[in-house]
Amino acid sequence: MLTPAQIDTYREKGYLVIEDVVSASSLARLKALTEEFVDKAAGVPGHTDVYDVADGHTPEAPLVRRIKLPHKAHAEFRAFASDPVLTDIMADLLGHDVRLHGGKINLKPGTAADAVEWHQDWAFYPHTNDDLLAVGVMLDDMDLENGPILMLPGTHRGPVYDHHAEGKFSGAIDLDSCDLDFSKAETVTGRAGSISVHHVRLVHGSSANLSGKPRRLLLWEYAAADAWPLMGAGDLDEFDERMVRGDPTLAPRLTDVPVRIPLPAALHPGSIFENQRAAAARFFEPADSRSAAYS
Repeated sequence: MLTPAQIDTYREKGYLVIEDVVSASSLARLKALTEEFVDKAAGVPGHTDVYDVADGHTPEAPLVRRIKLPHKAHAEFRAFASDPVLTDIMADLLGHDVRLHGGKINLKPGTAADAVEWHQDWAFYPHTNDDLLAVGVMLDDMDLENGPILMLPGTHRGPVYDHHAEGKFSGAIDLDSCDLDFSKAETVTGRAGSISVHHVRLVHGSSANLSGKPRRLLLWEYAAADAWPLMGAGDLDEFDERMVRGDPTLAPRLTDVPVRIPLPAALHPGSIFENQRAAAARFFEPADSRSAAYS
């Protein structure tokens, strides 16, 4: 599915953008399903097992910033996570046997609360090896104004940065202790139906969507079948049911990769938006000069 040049780009930079992967009919259905979930958030008072809501949300005027675990909430989302249009690409990067680690839909409703601070996904769920990645399916055009993802190329080959604040996991890189040059970040944009792919250790983040336009991004996290979570696999039957390609294994592959365990648990449990409320400093603040280049 991928060309050698695309695979080389992913290995070198840690991310890749592929245009027009999802068909128009599939895209329309994914958007319709997402809208159905948002409509059902009317009457929801706050965070639930399905919804993460933004500041200012009310049951009468819902502001949904995340739909959690869509593959568990609707069979069509689960089927799409196994679609060969995605899993054949995953096989090129992860190997023949691929497991769905998790998923969510980030909706960016257009509030300051929908920024995502710099982080590495690996900080949330370290495994026995780092053959994991995230796929962002663009349900809307992602452009410079509506809070696109920013990737810091090459950082997937570097250290795992401290994601703690005041001794607890915060889901955001400690800006004062890291040596990262955020001016080197690259902006990911694309038409609806395109996808981004980024390595689990790549440093990335995104500013708030203040454009007045929607920016809905369906995110699937995939892992090689022999990458086992260090925090525990949970129920084995459920773990194996998340295979989207090939066969499961009881033989984890251990590699020498840097790890920081996400403990003690976050002061604000739940989604990354909640975890990052405890971040010691924020990069994506409109008044913060460090984020001026991305606001």
